[in-house]
Amino acid sequence: MVIGKREQKNPEQKLCAQVSMLCRQKLLGYAESFEELGRSFHDEARIVGDDRQSILEKCLLQQSRQVMGDHLQTVARIMEQVAGEEMCYRPVEEKRRKNLVQALHSEGIAAAELCYIRKKGAAANGISMILSTERSGCKASQAADMLTVLLGKHLQPSPGSPYLIEREPHCFQFTEEPKYVALTGVSRAVKEGEKISGDQYAMLESEKGRLLLLLSDGTGAGEDASRGSGRVLDLMEKMLEAGFDTEESVNMLNSALYAQNEEEDHPTVDICSLDLYSGECEICKVGGAATFLKESGRTECIGGESLPLGIFQKAQTEVRVRQLAAGDLLIMMTDGVLDALEDDCEERMRDMIETLEEQNPQEIAEKILSYAICSCGGRIRDDMTVFVLCLWENA
Repeated sequence: MVIGKREQKNPEQKLCAQVSMLCRQKLLGYAESFEELGRSFHDEARIVGDDRQSILEKCLLQQSRQVMGDHLQTVARIMEQVAGEEMCYRPVEEKRRKNLVQALHSEGIAAAELCYIRKKGAAANGISMILSTERSGCKASQAADMLTVLLGKHLQPSPGSPYLIEREPHCFQFTEEPKYVALTGVSRAVKEGEKISGDQYAMLESEKGRLLLLLSDGTGAGEDASRGSGRVLDLMEKMLEAGFDTEESVNMLNSALYAQNEEEDHPTVDICSLDLYSGECEICKVGGAATFLKESGRTECIGGESLPLGIFQKAQTEVRVRQLAAGDLLIMMTDGVLDALEDDCEERMRDMIETLEEQNPQEIAEKILSYAICSCGGRIRDDMTVFVLCLWENA
């Protein structure tokens, strides 16, 4: 990283750090090359042949070329975004800087290069500093607690910062705590006769204060289904952490599965992206069972008609955006839960959720799963997973 402007005498002068000009030029050059290469893969070729098999093979080759072109153009867009990333910051006022350094020093923590930061696109401000200590087991959260008291803002270590402050100096970033905190609960049941569930779930938090919930239902049951859904979530996590947005990640994953041409490997995926600062929730469904949102005593069923991954060359994504508030519940589940209710399953599940009075997400998940199992006479004919999120104001 380099400084885009030289420091001014005015301590309030905002500075701008971004990717160095040389790296930026290289990234943009690579992006342009990938974009052009991607376009070349989209060029339509005249398909001719002497027999049906030959024509079919050429059609499949053309489809693979288009998939590759889409991937190259997506990578080009990510490179352009990285090249344009920047961070606005300004030095901490001298008097406050001395107070912070002395306070941290009194706890055995050495601090240097203190500055206020705001990342482009981030919802909250923060502070950055180089920290080291001779103490053992000193957590970054302890420094965050001290800074909270000294600065009068509720701060927490950034997800990308080290967990421990060590003898070797490292850069730490502390950001304002989000407005909301999310509590989750999961309850699962494995199909009769199987040892492993074909359903997989995951949860991760980004540095921009977004919480991501992922739920995948593998094709069939047992080890093969578990392997398929596990691979989907593993790749989704990697792409989302690398900077791809939700729909780009889904499309790239769908293209990869489509190119494999596996007739029996078509997992579903549900993605919930929740902004913990604003409460805005984006729900992306690709073949998954209905999701339920309970707010102010009213329950909404968010269903979809999209097909699972890998069936068509381009994924059929359905994205819904909802505004959540404190006390709201978001309930994701696999189709084994709803199928257990048989007729009018979505309406029956919605009615059941409206009667819930529990506020603990784990208790809610267990009660919903128990209701589904009881509804089918105690038989578990498919893997079942219930994933519950409850939103609360951060106290």
